[in-house]
Amino acid sequence: MNPLFHEIFQKTRYLSKELNNTLKEYDLFTAQWSVLYTVKQHGEITLTQICKYLNVEAPTISRTVRRLIELGWLTEKFGEDRREKMVGLTEDAEKKFKSIEESVIHFENQFLQELSLEEQNQLVMLLKKLKKG
Repeated sequence: MNPLFHEIFQKTRYLSKELNNTLKEYDLFTAQWSVLYTVKQHGEITLTQICKYLNVEAPTISRTVRRLIELGWLTEKFGEDRREKMVGLTEDAEKKFKSIEESVIHFENQFLQELSLEEQNQLVMLLKKLKKG
């Protein structure tokens, strides 16, 4: 295995584990936060759009969204086409979002503290250069 891939996989697992620890106080997991963040950024959005944006399979997003609806984080309604479901943040989720986001940003800042802003930007640029799917 290429050492670069090994390092990326290791850091990805670490990030996921530690972000889950950060989100624990809100009874959320990383995958759920990703969906909530996406909905917050895009407003009401279809499940298909979430799948495409997060590059995640439809059944995974459907399960995650269903659970977030059950937990009171998301609302669901039909779009113009009755086959299309739209989701949005609940009022309660809107109220809690800023606090959660602040916790996540604090975690991210701690994780990145050894990289200068220039190094962070360079890393983003390099990762974007990698071939997609």
